[in-house]
Amino acid sequence: MTTARRSPTVRRRRLGRELRELREAAELTIEQVGEALGCSDSKISRIETGQVSATPRDVGRMLELYGVSDEQRRRLLEKTLEAQQKDWWQAYSDTLVVPLVGLEAEAASIRTYEPLLVPGLFQIEDYARAVIRALRPDLDPDRMERWVELRMARQTHFKKDPPQVNAVVDEAVLRRPVGGRNAMGQQLHHLLDVCALPTVRLQVLPYEAGEHAGMTGGFTIFSFHESVIPDTVYLERTKDDLYVESLQEVQPYSQAFDSLRAAALSTDASIEFLALLAKEV
Repeated sequence: MTTARRSPTVRRRRLGRELRELREAAELTIEQVGEALGCSDSKISRIETGQVSATPRDVGRMLELYGVSDEQRRRLLEKTLEAQQKDWWQAYSDTLVVPLVGLEAEAASIRTYEPLLVPGLFQIEDYARAVIRALRPDLDPDRMERWVELRMARQTHFKKDPPQVNAVVDEAVLRRPVGGRNAMGQQLHHLLDVCALPTVRLQVLPYEAGEHAGMTGGFTIFSFHESVIPDTVYLERTKDDLYVESLQEVQPYSQAFDSLRAAALSTDASIEFLALLAKEV
């Protein structure tokens, strides 16, 4: 399934998957459940895929229909309430990137390839501001600062319980003076600090690598602690971001990332490259 702009939160996906498994165990179709609950089958489908938030009333009626035990009912109703809770990033819903932040917060590992920009989680404030100003000239100064504020907040929360991050960045990313030479120099030094983190593995894809598997654009793959939650690919677009979740669509990105890592400099060589470039700038 490819979904534009919005992606289900991990907690909603987790709940929806359990509800689907219980329905299938009860040998009921989505249409039968919708008819019994007096709602459309599309609503049941959206609940099971995590596209919409289920109410305790809806979940309670489903569980009654599926004949679950009292313990299962209690546990799943608790999960329903958890899925409805707002996290810190919901306060930034006006920025349109809330689904992305939700995935970052729940991920066990992140694999990202960036051909044009420093990954958002590694950007310094001046770099981030220059990027947002260039990409969103329609934003007034207050709204632009709101976007910058969220990007910095993402990094703060990321450091509290960091996932494993494997990043491949194109050499062009490091040579483009975004925000001016001074800001770019600070950004390069910050990347050197990032490379020292035990949960980060950063590699540079040099020009000399020639043609490569990422020539169609950047992407990020999120993997989660529970194996029942499928990997999700995030594709940033100017207008509508995309979230790819089906195994058939995710697998080519995973293969492409493995190919990019093989073509990139080693982590040690990448650090040396960054250090030399930082001195030049």
